[in-house]
Amino acid sequence: QVQLVETGGGLVQAGSSLRLSCAASGRTLYAMGWFRQAPGNEREFVGAISQSGTVTSYGNATKGRFTISRDNDKNTVYLQMNNLKVDDTAIYYCAAKNLYTTMAYRTTYNYWGQGTQVSVSS
Repeated sequence: QVQLVETGGGLVQAGSSLRLSCAASGRTLYAMGWFRQAPGNEREFVGAISQSGTVTSYGNATKGRFTISRDNDKNTVYLQMNNLKVDDTAIYYCAAKNLYTTMAYRTTYNYWGQGTQVSVSS
């Protein structure tokens, strides 16, 4: 069973940038997704990346501002968040699955991290 550990969250001002990391245990490469959940809201798809890193997809709320990348030597996935907005405040989770398919559907993922808090102030 793979363990996922997210780091990099924090409190920043609107317009700032943050980079989140998600380190996966072991050597198996998974298709990886990022989700976020604000209080009172459902968990929302942020973006995803294939095992090779050559294919990515993004949710509508973050497209153009967030970028997902990965370093397979470190088995780590990154979420670069630019021009952060107050509405980006949420707990951010990474998740893993075996195949890069239906990446926006949270119920299709096999493994989840514990989440990292991102808070954006105005």
